[in-house]
Amino acid sequence: MIVLAIDTAGTGCFAAVYDSTTDKVLASAGADIGRGHAEQLLAFIDQALAESGKVLSDVDRIAVTVGPGSFTGIRVGVAAARGFALALGVPSVGVSILAALAKSAGEKHPGRPVLAAMDAKREELYCQIFEAAGAPRAEAQIVGLDDARHMFAGFDGVICGSATRHLTDAPLPDVAQIDVADIGTVARLGVVADPSLGKPSPLYLRGPDVRPQAGFAVARA
Repeated sequence: MIVLAIDTAGTGCFAAVYDSTTDKVLASAGADIGRGHAEQLLAFIDQALAESGKVLSDVDRIAVTVGPGSFTGIRVGVAAARGFALALGVPSVGVSILAALAKSAGEKHPGRPVLAAMDAKREELYCQIFEAAGAPRAEAQIVGLDDARHMFAGFDGVICGSATRHLTDAPLPDVAQIDVADIGTVARLGVVADPSLGKPSPLYLRGPDVRPQAGFAVARA
């Protein structure tokens, strides 16, 4: 299976072409761009395809990161994945950033549960625990920093993600130095994802920052 993987959930914008038959990332392209995902994503996809020696019609599945992360970036990636899938007549699947982080950490520290924790800013963390075999122990959630320290104080597995420093001062091997999801890992998770669960949808754990301006509020009759 040839998978086109897309990650725009954070400040990075990445695309990769993965061959599940050989378990190889044939090519990848992208950069940590901060903003401008909509303007640059297609160019990175074209680059990854060209360097892999594949064309869009060779793609059997689209995998895209659905969050948690940037509202704008997630929307760009999900819209692109759905559009390509519709045009090509192939399935599209969503991949959680937390799951991708946990998979990478689990491969480095096999046999242990993993807590994936991302810095959500405002003294909040995106968190999710995964069993040693990779299955999620609970749903992803957003937790206040103080509450998270209390909740995970006795966690006996491996901690990974950009919020690791907020949760533990423990030395390796209890901490996996993995802060960013690997696009190859996103592609591999995309292979085993179930397309019958529906089209990829954004994983928003926090409401949007934008609020209607008071002066434009419409009075109800």
